[in-house]
Amino acid sequence: MVFPVLLLLSASWAAAARDCRPEDVHFELITGYVYSAPGEIITTSPGVLLLRDCLEQCRLNDLCRAINFETGLCVLFAGSHADQPGALTKSQFPVFTIFAQKTCIRAPCARPWLFEVVRGHELRTYIRHRRRVGSRRECMELCLQEREFTCRSANFNHETGDCALSDMDRFTVSGLNSLTAEERVDYIESNCVSDPLKMCDFTQLNGRILKTVDSIHQDVASLEQCRKLCLQAPDFRCHTFDFGDTGSGVCRLSHHATPSLQHIEEPYLDLESATTYQLTACYNVTVDCRASDMVARIRTNKIFNGKVYAKNRPNSCVTDVVNDLEFDLRLGYHDLNCDVRQDALGRFSTDIIIQHHDQIVTSQDVGLSIRCSYNLQNRSVGHGMELQVSGEPDENEENAYVLSPTVTMRITDRQGQDIHTAQVGDALSLRFNILDEDTPYQIFVRELVALDGVDSSEILLIDSLGCPTDPTIMGPITTVDQAARSLQAPFDAFKFPTSDVVQFKALVTPCLPSCEPVLCNVEDYYGIERKVDSYGKRRRRRNINATSDEDMLLVQSIRIADKFKFKKEMEDERNRARLTERSGEHPFCMNILGLAAAATIFLCTQVLLAMVCLWQRKWRNDNTPYHDRRHLYHRGY
Repeated sequence: MVFPVLLLLSASWAAAARDCRPEDVHFELITGYVYSAPGEIITTSPGVLLLRDCLEQCRLNDLCRAINFETGLCVLFAGSHADQPGALTKSQFPVFTIFAQKTCIRAPCARPWLFEVVRGHELRTYIRHRRRVGSRRECMELCLQEREFTCRSANFNHETGDCALSDMDRFTVSGLNSLTAEERVDYIESNCVSDPLKMCDFTQLNGRILKTVDSIHQDVASLEQCRKLCLQAPDFRCHTFDFGDTGSGVCRLSHHATPSLQHIEEPYLDLESATTYQLTACYNVTVDCRASDMVARIRTNKIFNGKVYAKNRPNSCVTDVVNDLEFDLRLGYHDLNCDVRQDALGRFSTDIIIQHHDQIVTSQDVGLSIRCSYNLQNRSVGHGMELQVSGEPDENEENAYVLSPTVTMRITDRQGQDIHTAQVGDALSLRFNILDEDTPYQIFVRELVALDGVDSSEILLIDSLGCPTDPTIMGPITTVDQAARSLQAPFDAFKFPTSDVVQFKALVTPCLPSCEPVLCNVEDYYGIERKVDSYGKRRRRRNINATSDEDMLLVQSIRIADKFKFKKEMEDERNRARLTERSGEHPFCMNILGLAAAATIFLCTQVLLAMVCLWQRKWRNDNTPYHDRRHLYHRGY
C-alpha cells in the first residue's frame, strides 16, 4: 500500500506545483516538530551534516514535499502537514527536530529556506503594517515584497487572515521577551534579510551545546576560523557556533540562539567542558564625507538604546538613540563642540564612542576612529578596541564611622583582593564587611549609587528594595560567608564618559538576629527571567524609603580607564618603542656621539685658554717701559 499512496501524493503535488516555476520552489522551517508518516517516507539518509544538503535532496526530488532533519539524519517525505495536520507533532527529546516543507513563492532569495514558522506565537510589538490575506503563503509574499521598510518578520492569524508585518524579529529585540503565546497566530521570520557583520561580539555559554545544529564542518583549524565560518555563512544568519567540543577540529553552526529557542524545552545538552558562542551585537559603520562635515552612519543587528558621541566631547557632540537599528552622528569640521582634527590639507579625523548605556561606559561599548580625505570618496572606518590602563592608581578613600558594628565597603576583584585602578570590562566586586569578629549583627544593603565626580552624573545600581536595577551592570547582593557578615555585589568595571573616577555610595543597615533577603525578578541578556535572592531588604516594620539613624553611608572610589586605544595613541607608542629599541640596539653609536661631543668641548676649552694667554701677554707688553724694550732689542731679541 505504500507505493500507491506515494503515487497519489506525488500526483496531487504535481498538480498543485504545475504552475510553479523551479526557481520559485522554496522551503519553510518549523523547529521542534517532527512529521510522523511512515507510509510517506521516500528515503532516509544518515550522515547528512548540513541542513542545506537535506533540503537540496528534497528540492531535486519531484516526489518530495517535506523533510525531517536532525544532526546527521535526513528523512524525505512525499506528503506534508498540509495533507495530514495531525501528523506534525512536537519533537524535542532527546534532540529537537527541524521540519521543513516545500512552498511556491516568487522570491529573489537564494538561501535554502525563506522563512521559519513558530506555531502559536506572535511578536506583538513593532508592527509596521497590517493587511488581510487569504493564507500564510500570501503573508510571506507580502513580507518579501515590502519596500517601505525591511520586513524581518510577520504574524499571521488563521481565523481573521490578518497579516502584520514588522521590521524587527526575535534577535533584534532579544532581551525583551519578544514572542507571546497566541494559539491562533503563527510567527513568521525571514531568512532573506542581511545583518551587519563587520564588528561582532560573541558571548560564551559555558557547559552547554545545542542538541541540533544546521551545519557541521570538519578539519577546521582554529576557533577563529570557526567564528569566521559562522559570520560568513551563506545559507543562513548564523547566531551560534561551538568548536572542538564534539571532536577535534569540528565546528558546528546554527541559526538558532537563546532568543529563538524559548518555545523549545531543554534545547541544550549539558557538557561540562563545552563552550557555546552566541552572537550578541554587530556593527557596520560607514562615513559620509560632505562639504562641511562628516556623518558617521551606524547599522546594528540588535535594537539599540544608548548614545553615540565624540570621544572628547561626550556632552556637546552626541546623538541619543532610542529603539533603533540605524542611527548617525554629524560632526562639523569647524564645530568646536565636536573637536574634529585636521590632520593635513583635505584630511579630517576624529574618534567616536558607541555607548550602550545612557550614562556609563561598559565593556560592550565600541570605540572607532573615523576619517575623511577629500581626494577620495566615502571611506570605510577603522576601529580600535584594544584595552589599556593609563594613569596612576587613585586611592581616594573615605572611612565610614558607625556606632555598631563597624562596616567597610571595598572594591575588589572576584577573589576578594583590593583593587584601586582597573579598565572597563574587568570583573570586580563591591564587598561589605563587618570588621567586628564577635558581633551578633548582620547587614543588608540598599540604594547603591555610582557617581561621576565631574558633573554629578549618577546611576542607581541597587534600588531601595535591595534589587539590582540592571543585572547586566551589577548583579544581586550575595553572602560571602555563612554568617552573612560579608556581602558582595559583582559587576564589570564601567566608567562615565566625562571622568575616569567612579564613586560608589551605599546605605548599609545592621539587623538582629539576621537579615532576610529580598526575592528579585532578574532578566538576563536574552530576556529570560529568573528569581534570585538579594541581601538588601529592609525590615518590614519600617518604610523602605525612610532613612534611620542606624543607616550607614559608605563611600568608595576607583579609577577606571576606558578600553579604547585609537590610531594616534598607538602610533605614538610605537614611535616611543622604536626609539627605545634603537637606543638599546646601538650603544656603540651612542658612545661615538658622546666622545665627539666631549672632544668638541675640550677643543673649545683649549682655544679659549690660548686666547686668554695671548691677551695676557699683549697686556704685559703694553705695560713695559720704553727703555726696557729698547734694551731687549739691543740684546738681539
